[in-house]
Amino acid sequence: MAKKSYPELPKPGTIVISKKSLLQQLQLVDADNARRERVLRLETAFRNKIDPHITALPAGSAKFRKFSTSPYVLLIHARQNQYTKISEIESDILPAKLFSSMETSAGRMIEEVVIPEYGWSVVPSEMHTANSALDGKRPGPEVLQLVTLKSGPRCLNDEMSENFADAIIGNYHEWSRESGLTHIDFTYGVLYGTQKMSNKKDWHILRKIKEKRANSISISPDHQWSCQFRENGITVDVAVRIGLDWWNHLGGELCFIEVFTALIRACINPGLSDDRSHNYIISDLGDIVNTACIQEYYNVSLLQRSQLPWLFLIGRHFCDSLSD
Repeated sequence: MAKKSYPELPKPGTIVISKKSLLQQLQLVDADNARRERVLRLETAFRNKIDPHITALPAGSAKFRKFSTSPYVLLIHARQNQYTKISEIESDILPAKLFSSMETSAGRMIEEVVIPEYGWSVVPSEMHTANSALDGKRPGPEVLQLVTLKSGPRCLNDEMSENFADAIIGNYHEWSRESGLTHIDFTYGVLYGTQKMSNKKDWHILRKIKEKRANSISISPDHQWSCQFRENGITVDVAVRIGLDWWNHLGGELCFIEVFTALIRACINPGLSDDRSHNYIISDLGDIVNTACIQEYYNVSLLQRSQLPWLFLIGRHFCDSLSD
C-alpha cells in the first residue's frame, strides 16, 4: 500500500551550530556567578541520579532473556565482524542493552532534575488520569504551560500520535479547571534532535487535533510545528519543540549549554584526549570533535580542555550541521 503523503507537512530548515557559538555561550555561563552555580547544582543532581543507575544496569549475573536480542541481528552482526566465538558477540550485546536502558532513564532524569531547576513542577504521570500525558507544568499569571517529554526525535508511531492528540483534546478542560486559567500552552518536547531528524509522527499530533477539532481550530498546523484551538472559552496552544527549541523554551538561550556542561562535568573526567591525527572509524567524527578552532588563550573554569571535544560531540546531536 502506498504511503500517504501530506502536502501540508512543514519542510524543516537546516539547523547549523558553530563550535565558536558553543564556546562563546560557555564563556557567558562561566562568567555569570548565578549560572555557574546552577551548573554546579545540576552536576551534583545528575551525578546523584546517574551513579545509582549505573550500578543497577545489567551485570554479570543478568540472564540472557533480559537482553531482548534478535537472532537475525546476532547472526548478521557476527557475519559482518567475522566472529567465530560466542564470547565475541557477547561483548557487543551488553553495550547495546546499556545504551537502550540509559536512553529510557535519561528522560526521567531530565524530568526530575532539570525541570524544577528552571521553575517548572514535575507532574506525576498516573495512568488513566488527566495528567497521564504530562511530565511538567508551570502555571503563570495568564497561561498554564504544560509539557510532555520524549527522549528522542523518532519515538512515536501513528497510534501514539493519535493518542497524544486525544489526550490533549480530552483533558484540556480539566487542566483549565484545576489551574483556574483559560489559556493553555502545551509542548511536545523532544530532548535532542532537529525537525529534520524527526520521523514527523510528532507533527501528526497537530494534524490529528486539526482533524478532530476542525470547527475550533484558530491557528492551523499546516506548514508549521504548532497549532491552536479555542473551545468552551479556553484557548489551547500546542507546539512540537525539538532539541534546541525545547531547551530555549524551558530556560532561555543559555539553558542548553548550562544543562550539557553540567552533564559533561557529571560524566566525563578531565584527562587525556585523542590526538588530532587519530583516525576514527566513523568518517566524519574527526571533524565533529576537532578542536583546531579553539584559540590557545581560550580558558573557562567549568570545562577543561580535554572535555571540549565532548561538548562538540553533544552539540552535533542538536543540529544538522556542525561548523567551526
